Amino acid sequence: MTATAGRRRAETRKRRDYDLPTREPRLKSPRTARLLMLVVLLAWIVGTAAAGTAVVAVDTPIDAERPGAALLLIVFSVGLTHRVGGHMRIWSILAAALGVGAVASEANVLLAAAAAASAVLAAVWAIVITRPAVTVFEAVREYVLAIVVALSGTVAVAAWNAPVNYQRFNLVVLTVALGLAITVVWNLGAGLHGLGHQHLAVLAGVAVLVVLVLAYSSFVRAHGAQFITDSISELVIWMRQTFGGVPRPVEVFIGFPALIVGVSMRSRNREGWWILVFAVIGTGVLTTSLVSPGAFPSYIALSTLYSSILGLAVGLVARRFAIRDRSSRAARAVESERRIEPPRLAALK
Repeated sequence: MTATAGRRRAETRKRRDYDLPTREPRLKSPRTARLLMLVVLLAWIVGTAAAGTAVVAVDTPIDAERPGAALLLIVFSVGLTHRVGGHMRIWSILAAALGVGAVASEANVLLAAAAAASAVLAAVWAIVITRPAVTVFEAVREYVLAIVVALSGTVAVAAWNAPVNYQRFNLVVLTVALGLAITVVWNLGAGLHGLGHQHLAVLAGVAVLVVLVLAYSSFVRAHGAQFITDSISELVIWMRQTFGGVPRPVEVFIGFPALIVGVSMRSRNREGWWILVFAVIGTGVLTTSLVSPGAFPSYIALSTLYSSILGLAVGLVARRFAIRDRSSRAARAVESERRIEPPRLAALK
């Protein structure tokens, strides 16, 4: 028998097992587990619809805004805790107590805490609910899902209508969300010691970009020349009058592209979770976009639409460079392995 001509290819078609230990399902019956997930999904839809009455004028027999926001707070807590393998009885009870207490007492402190908790949990849950994406279509699908989840958090924050300083509120939410995301990703991404040279370079490049964008924007606002600040203000006013919204640079150049690149890198290495830490910046900015009573929902909606479209374009370009093979010869010689993860509604750890 003669050997078949052609270049040999390494046998890497076999899918690797999941590289993190997962706990045993607490619900032994698959039917009961599916029923519970269905209840959570229905609660998320009902809560979003009820909280949405704070944004869209709808005639309702009762005031459903804050009860809907409280239901969403519980859903965010349950979904995130279940996904990261946390203690459901502790965090879900705390979230329920905070939501019920804020609705019943209407105390400013509880309303602000409930709004902040809703924004943080929604921003992080929007990231961890995603799945590894091998193709461009899968990456876009996960991208849309994350934005939809984050938007439900935006609606919840608007429904709480908490009396807060919106600049301080945004800073607190982003800080806590980043801290929570780093804690989760540290466990899912094997810490920094698991990063290879290529992935560490990508992570460092994204971190430098974040620092430069945030530092430059702060410097321009505080110490920029009058001509520059006036030009930026005129550009923003012109775009708002012409297009009805203005893209947010933090989402376009950092948060949303990191979401595309992160879910794509996770299909090969779990260190892709580290890129998704920066995606929390985008989802966190989105969840807090309606915290100010002076924010117009139509303006925020159009701004989010423009940001998501531009961020998707930037992310697809970055994805092409981030996950490409190091050389064409290596790509021909060895097929890249595909990393697997538990299903979307299962615990990651």
